[in-house]
Amino acid sequence: MDGLDLVQPYGDPAYAALRPKLGLTPDTGLLDLDGFFGLNPAAADLMPLWKSGELSFVQAVSTPYRNQRSHFDGQDILETGGNDKSQKTGWLNRTIAAIPRTEGRKAIDISSSMELILTGPNDADSWSSQTNFALAEDEIHFLDRLYAEDPAFARVFDEAKQTSSSADSLYGDAKRGGGIADIARLAGGMLTKDYRLASFSINGWDTHVGQKAQFAKAVGDLTVAINTLKQAMGDDAWKKTVVLAVTEFGRTARENGTSGTDHGTGGTAVIAGGAILGGKVLGDWPGLADDKLLDGRDLMPTGDVREIAAAMLYRQFGIEPSTLTAKVFPGLTFDTSSPYLKV
Repeated sequence: MDGLDLVQPYGDPAYAALRPKLGLTPDTGLLDLDGFFGLNPAAADLMPLWKSGELSFVQAVSTPYRNQRSHFDGQDILETGGNDKSQKTGWLNRTIAAIPRTEGRKAIDISSSMELILTGPNDADSWSSQTNFALAEDEIHFLDRLYAEDPAFARVFDEAKQTSSSADSLYGDAKRGGGIADIARLAGGMLTKDYRLASFSINGWDTHVGQKAQFAKAVGDLTVAINTLKQAMGDDAWKKTVVLAVTEFGRTARENGTSGTDHGTGGTAVIAGGAILGGKVLGDWPGLADDKLLDGRDLMPTGDVREIAAAMLYRQFGIEPSTLTAKVFPGLTFDTSSPYLKV
């Protein structure tokens, strides 16, 4: 996810030059948050949560993953929660065993197959309302580029896209059960019954080309997911809930020549829920001047997304910091002085 597009640092003097097409200001539709950062108007439906203190953002954060910018490696490190690829189980699976109260240990992945984040020796469930979720726009663009020089594959993929389009028009998301609202509603219902942990993924963020429209669609899905969770859970459960959305890496600070952005490093985490004291943009902002960028191209990460997750697990479940750093997030530095405990 391009955190510099979702929560735009319009107050940074370098931002407008880096994003001449993608960058906004409060005068051109950006929703001001604090006089320095503003929210992309595609996420306007999140503003009530911001105003009620049920939403915060953390800027300039990342996993320990650096340099290669591979979706596959980045996603693995995000979901396993280690310093590198040596971890083979998911950090949310390891969390299950670390929760001190047995009644809080049930977890579910809302997915057609168990994702890595919940994979491991501890019992977790997986459930979805269909066997497959449709390809997102970024995935379709990737496959178009991959098959561009192979006429046979390109022809077959075009046929597959036409078949998928016909199915969408015939059945629609509501009937197929694959919409983000359906997934979030299912997760919310699970969390008000037997489960205390739930995870699901939202794709569509690989915005190399034509970012404005594609990003708006993905942000719309994120907005629907958070608001649907609140609606599905009801006030009592929502008041006790934290929602954390993280991404495998951010995007380049500069927009590219195809009105998009490429794989980067520093990004943005989203924290929502009735159990937080929100209405803040957190994080140690590094600035966007050329000499402040990582490798001259990326937002410099100044925080670790694992520390945010650890802080939420400490607050929600009472998992000791020593357990979090030894078992859930090996290699992480975390204690009760963490600024994220004030969220």
